[in-house]
Amino acid sequence: MTSASDRFSIEIIQNSVQAAADEMFSAMQRTAMSAIIYEVLDMGTGITDGNGNLVGSGAGIPTFVGMLDKAVTKVIQAFPGPDAVCDGDIFMVNDPYSGGVTHLNDVILCMPVFAGDQVVAWTSNAAHWNDIGGMAPGSMTTAATEIFQEGIQIPPIKLFSAGKLQQSVLDILKANCRMPDFLEGDLWAGVASLRVGEKRLSQMVDRYGADLFIEALEEYLSYGEHVTLAALKQLPNGRFEFTERQDNGLDYKVSIQISDDKFVVDLRDNPKQYEGPYNLSRDGVVIAAQMILKSVTSPHTVCNSGSFRPLEVLTSPGTVFDPLHPAPMAFYYETRIRAHDLIWQALAEVAPDRLPSGHFSSICGTMIGGVHPETGRHYSIIEPEAGGWGGSLEKDGNSAMFSACHGETYNCPAEINEMRNGILVEKFALNNDDGGEGQYRGGKGICMEYRICSDNAWLTAAYTRAETHPWGINGGSKGSLNYIEVLQQDLPAERYASVSGLILQKGDVVRIVTANGAGWGNPRNRDPEEIRGDIENDYLTVEQARLFYGYVDLVKQRCSLL
Repeated sequence: MTSASDRFSIEIIQNSVQAAADEMFSAMQRTAMSAIIYEVLDMGTGITDGNGNLVGSGAGIPTFVGMLDKAVTKVIQAFPGPDAVCDGDIFMVNDPYSGGVTHLNDVILCMPVFAGDQVVAWTSNAAHWNDIGGMAPGSMTTAATEIFQEGIQIPPIKLFSAGKLQQSVLDILKANCRMPDFLEGDLWAGVASLRVGEKRLSQMVDRYGADLFIEALEEYLSYGEHVTLAALKQLPNGRFEFTERQDNGLDYKVSIQISDDKFVVDLRDNPKQYEGPYNLSRDGVVIAAQMILKSVTSPHTVCNSGSFRPLEVLTSPGTVFDPLHPAPMAFYYETRIRAHDLIWQALAEVAPDRLPSGHFSSICGTMIGGVHPETGRHYSIIEPEAGGWGGSLEKDGNSAMFSACHGETYNCPAEINEMRNGILVEKFALNNDDGGEGQYRGGKGICMEYRICSDNAWLTAAYTRAETHPWGINGGSKGSLNYIEVLQQDLPAERYASVSGLILQKGDVVRIVTANGAGWGNPRNRDPEEIRGDIENDYLTVEQARLFYGYVDLVKQRCSLL
């Protein structure tokens, strides 16, 4: 039986593991070379137990955190036996077919934590690297038809052996990268993060002993499972199905079975894998399901691998949600958020107190590259974009927030973009397109304009929700659409949802427009005082208020605007 003093120690260990994951995150952010990591926070950090079960995580992208336990598990499988993993080893993987989960640009590093001869935990992180080789700058192109064209594939390998860098591995990586200095800088940031976490965990083991440390992690995982099971009992049992037509004309389908002890997501009846780079690994779709499960059960409490023990995800090999090698995956994230949104829609009507209307639901990843006009160095911007979230039964949706799958990330400040990349950020404003009207309106997307400052730059992007609008609930209006406009001199504006390697010249403008979220409830039921606030804050014009909200004598009388 655990003593009273041990109970206190277990609580301290569990909270200290979380603190260590947060410190890992801070170390990586502060030492990374690329703005996509240190400004945007396109990364994640985490700690697993000795078997690869996630027990603590830092901030950043929740789907990146969701990658880490899956990657560590594959590393453990790839290096079996008592002598295969040594103190001081650091492993890396990016191959989505071997534990990398997402696409080749996202590189995962992990490091064992020893107590004597026993591995009691792992520290791990993931981050987007600007370039990992392949047929196109930035390693992402819509033209790819197999993963070999997207860059160097790294199965689980040792980057460090017993604390010593495997220089030949680093040499191979740099030789396959168009920006080798950035690659090396970001790699060492990841290594520093792992070592910070390993140091903190080793201190815990030394202080409390390996047995109590392991018991604390096991108990924490069991607690995560208990919280989810208790919350499942509050959801309606049954089978819930949904089908949505995608921008490309194909139907995605989901069936969800909820019981008191199981949450089963069935995605088997879906299109075959794409020839292009829009496939999503099975591990990736599991992460999408994990995020929705957490949202509808216990979004404000513990989150670890135990939280997802009641989850079961069914897929069919050879489909878009479970592709076979060598299907390309560069733009996996647009398919992942489509899966996430599909499950969300299936549950929104039965859990209206937990899920809002549809949001802009695209990563809107935008890549611009070229040569800096002052330094002569190559640059490569890769940015997710913010957009509008849907209204809920309690309040309006948030404006200019990142998508559900991208979590706690940020836009790169204009000053950093202009200094590091030699472009001009000429506009960053809310999107005033129609869409998202409701008793509780959807939040606004953004309109951002980049002016190119050197010749022979390039643009690559792939947005979804460019044809199918964010969906409203209970009579709320649908949101608007995501798109890019390119304004080249003396030519009419060209509008895109997907573009790859488009050559840009000095003075051209790339205009990014992200969708407004959808509304909740009939717009005619909106409080006139709220309409007044929308007009005063430039969310609505008076004409839009008239058109969508019936802005007539009642509003004139109560708001005194006309």
